[in-house]
Amino acid sequence: MAETPEIIIIQKKPRHGKHYGGAWKVAYADFVTGMMALFIVLWLMSASKPIQTAVGGYFKDPYGTTRMTGTGKGPTATLTPPTPQDMQKLKEQIIKAIQSVDPKNKLKNQIEITITPEGLRIELMESAKGTFFELGNADPTPALKDLLQVLSPELGKLPNRLSIEGHTDATPYSEDKAYDNWDLSCGRANAARRIMQDEGLAPHQVSQVRGFADQRLRLPLYPNDPSNRRISLIVQYLVTANSPVPLANGLTLSNTVQSPD
Repeated sequence: MAETPEIIIIQKKPRHGKHYGGAWKVAYADFVTGMMALFIVLWLMSASKPIQTAVGGYFKDPYGTTRMTGTGKGPTATLTPPTPQDMQKLKEQIIKAIQSVDPKNKLKNQIEITITPEGLRIELMESAKGTFFELGNADPTPALKDLLQVLSPELGKLPNRLSIEGHTDATPYSEDKAYDNWDLSCGRANAARRIMQDEGLAPHQVSQVRGFADQRLRLPLYPNDPSNRRISLIVQYLVTANSPVPLANGLTLSNTVQSPD
């Protein structure tokens, strides 16, 4: 009879696992962020065209120039988009107001009025010798004061809000870094705001006062052209309920959208 083999059982004492750092938390956070981005993309792909356009419009205009808000009631949400308030008619009124202070059209090459997706843009451009501001500083000339004295009451009658921008050409203001083109563009825009509010523009109508230095040249191929030095007055579209949203490239957005709920 064969002998039964001896069975030896070795029991190991359990040891505590190694302590790991917090690197896994970073990796997990990246994973969750990636999954969230994936779900958002999948939702957008299955969403209706107006929702896709509205989401895309937010990233094109995060500051709300073409702001849209919904009621959030029922199966559909009614947007409240900005609509043109007969900007062509307003343009004609402003041209008449300008002619009252410039009957001989001496300023015709220094003033440009266009209708844009933002609203009615009034460009007051400098000449080589300076038209609206003294050369090299933010002191307004009598020509600017007279012009804004006429424009401000007209714009003050409107419910629209106004954005005021200052621009320079690419010529450095000076070697002194304490005051440069950024300061000059901001100073000129703010000087125009003060005049307009003194002459009839309501304080709440001013939505923005911005200086862009030489970052938005009117003539990029001619960066030192005097017309790049300008003040831009933008009469923004109103926000109402029953008109399409004016977007860039001539596109519009309808005023109703299916709720994602």
